[in-house]
Amino acid sequence: MLLGSTGSIGTQALEVVRANPDRFRVVALTAAGSRPDLFAAQVAEFAPAFADLGEEASCHAAGLECDVVLNGMTGAVGLRPTLAALDAGRTLALANKESLIIGGPVVTRRARPGQIVPVDSEHSALAQCLRAGRADEVRRLVLTASGGPFRGRRPEQLHDVTPRQALAHPTWSMGPVVTLNSATLVNKGLEVIEAHLLFGVPFDRIEVVVHPTSVVHSMVEFVDGSTLAQASPPSMLVPIALGLGWPDRVPDAAPPVDWTAAQTWEFLPLDDEAFPAVRLAREAGVRGGTAPAVYNAANEVCVQAFLDGETRFTDIVPTIERVLRSHDVPSNPTDVTVEDVLAADAWARAEARRGTGTTAR
Repeated sequence: MLLGSTGSIGTQALEVVRANPDRFRVVALTAAGSRPDLFAAQVAEFAPAFADLGEEASCHAAGLECDVVLNGMTGAVGLRPTLAALDAGRTLALANKESLIIGGPVVTRRARPGQIVPVDSEHSALAQCLRAGRADEVRRLVLTASGGPFRGRRPEQLHDVTPRQALAHPTWSMGPVVTLNSATLVNKGLEVIEAHLLFGVPFDRIEVVVHPTSVVHSMVEFVDGSTLAQASPPSMLVPIALGLGWPDRVPDAAPPVDWTAAQTWEFLPLDDEAFPAVRLAREAGVRGGTAPAVYNAANEVCVQAFLDGETRFTDIVPTIERVLRSHDVPSNPTDVTVEDVLAADAWARAEARRGTGTTAR
């Protein structure tokens, strides 16, 4: 079951299926509808039992009989399909991080232990490294970040950044929203919240380091001082294949690191002053409840406004901070409902549009 088949994750997932016809079969395809010709070609090639466009189609497909639902949708729209897959008892290969982040306890309450398999490269790496030890042996999780196209620049040098510059990621080929989120480091902030929800590690034991070449996808430090790292060239094929086949690996899913060639890996501290998005996400995660949904919704509005030329790159994170500071989290954050999350999402979008001057869409 593939939700979001025409996006970056979806098209690569179909590469994995195409290369392993004896192992995987597509029983349903859904997409948002922005690339109808590609969707039609996918349906013709893979002949799924169900294929349709839109959020409702994804919710329906997620509940159909299958082994694995891969949610490759982008944004908060993936929440309801994620819940539908969990409620149907399916293994959920989750690339749509936003649904877990905004849903928070709503999603984690519905998931059985091990039902959610992470597909983000960083969280797939953590899951692989965590196989090496018990939960009580983990000291901290270390997420790596490429630093995006503006690594090393000061805030004043980012004022006139254009969408074309922001979408020129140095190591990854991704969809526009994730690529822009990587440029602001909002994506890494979302991943900090995701790591906390997936693995139950407190926020003060989740670190971010900058690793420009994106070969080491993340690391786990254990209490004895040992650190395990998962390394592979920057490609989503490995985490996608592992998500589809979990807990088993898919042979030759992607080319490995060439150990016959010289390798230099650099790790740098995160510049919180120039890129405060991770700090803000951590604050939202600690507050819990609907705060992560507000963080994500404000960002989604700002991303679209920037791509449409309606706001500056340097206004994205300050707008998120303003909206987040204005939001009142419910008194008992762990008791939030789907309705609470969706209401907070709608409020944050309206509040962010008010600040950016965009109209409702």
